[in-house]
Amino acid sequence: MSESKITSADLQRAIRNIPDFPQPGIQFKDITPVLADARLFSGCVDLLTAGYQPGSVDSVVGIDARGFIFAAAAALHLQAGFVPVRKRGKLPHQTYEQSYELEYGSNTIAIHVDAFQPGSRVLLVDDLLATGGTAAAAAALVQKAGGKILEISFII
Repeated sequence: MSESKITSADLQRAIRNIPDFPQPGIQFKDITPVLADARLFSGCVDLLTAGYQPGSVDSVVGIDARGFIFAAAAALHLQAGFVPVRKRGKLPHQTYEQSYELEYGSNTIAIHVDAFQPGSRVLLVDDLLATGGTAAAAAALVQKAGGKILEISFII
């Protein structure tokens, strides 16, 4: 991927704020304009993978659902595997599960028990950091599955 220099201001201009979605009191961050702009999308992937070279990461973990988009692109950029962390009941094989609190409730996420070889070097990626609950739960799952987290990264 080419170096697509983007700024925080570029992202702030592109991300739409949608009030009261998915429910009253929540300010939803719509990233679809970022994804539709090749320069911004590529720049986000460059930022997420800065400091890493192909071969320095074994897997990039993406959190359901918007984290999948950035994590899969980062995995390709780093020539690493992609591992999804999904909502409970969405993965077909044996899983580890972890519950956490959201801004507007609670949820449980899961990862396949055989997602990694022991000690695999892992980048954990999601689109947005709100309360940190989802990221903390995903980090716990990565560790349960045998991964070693190198970094946790967010676009917003």
